[in-house]
Amino acid sequence: MISTAILGVAGYTGQETLDRVLNHPELELVALGSDSQAGSAAEVLDPRLRRNGKLPGLVANAEALAAGAELILSCLPNERAAVADFPEGAAVVDVSGVHRLDPALYPEWYGFEHPRPEAQAAWCYALPELQPPTTRLIANPGCYVTAVLLALAPLKDVVDPKTVVVDGKSGVTGAGGTPTERTMAGTVLDNVSPYKVGRHQHVPEMAQVLGFAPTFVPHVLPLKRGLICTCVVDTDADARGLLEAFYADSPVVSVLPEGQAPEIARVLLTDAVEIGVFRDRATGRTIVIAAEDNLGKGAAGQMIQNANLWLGLDQTLGLRLHGVTV
Repeated sequence: MISTAILGVAGYTGQETLDRVLNHPELELVALGSDSQAGSAAEVLDPRLRRNGKLPGLVANAEALAAGAELILSCLPNERAAVADFPEGAAVVDVSGVHRLDPALYPEWYGFEHPRPEAQAAWCYALPELQPPTTRLIANPGCYVTAVLLALAPLKDVVDPKTVVVDGKSGVTGAGGTPTERTMAGTVLDNVSPYKVGRHQHVPEMAQVLGFAPTFVPHVLPLKRGLICTCVVDTDADARGLLEAFYADSPVVSVLPEGQAPEIARVLLTDAVEIGVFRDRATGRTIVIAAEDNLGKGAAGQMIQNANLWLGLDQTLGLRLHGVTV
């Protein structure tokens, strides 16, 4: 068994990560970090955790970090993750955005100077289907980025970059658990609102893999979770054929049959991704749609998948990929 610690376990992604670790046959939970809930029993997060028997109590993140775990799953916010002293030798998967980009980009896209630019080179950026982890320090991609790259990366060399437009829509948990005016019920319910138009921090992350920056417009949906991106491109290539061939052996990504569109409902509460491919009858443009759960493949599920790959395990261990929910 691989000893495992979770940092920031009280947040949305932290709790989703905990659920997957508890269902993972090769991971042994040794520490649960939460500064806001330190000193409490694990069941303070959710009464259902009583069914799992004895779990470690919640401790401060610094204590969890020093617990000697072989695997650390970090769900800390950006500023905290940027200065965390991860122990030598441990495998670390970080869901924050602070280890994904060139440090010089953080003032413009994240609004702060990166406090440890000299350490950034030690981290690898890993999206399992495209770039599996290559070092023990693993930066997990953003939720929107995951959907967009899975839809477009296999086509990046056959599209006209200037024509690529992405419409992204996500449930409110994509903004994290800290309340803001944008995430309040009075703002979210009975509404669909664009935000960070032309300046979303996930765009440079997309660009570093695609080789170009798409025009990206994100929106908040009146849903708790789920994410869907509609990508419109110009290409003369057989986009469906390329995507079907690329994901033919993927246990996570499914390219749907012709005429069938992805739906958030079918990927909700899973770590799977659905991709649909269409040709616009009026304009001849190609439309690629990707749907995922922003807390699943867009966060916690991908953390576990990356950890599995680095540790030499079956990449699907602990993931939610099977069954039909209504």
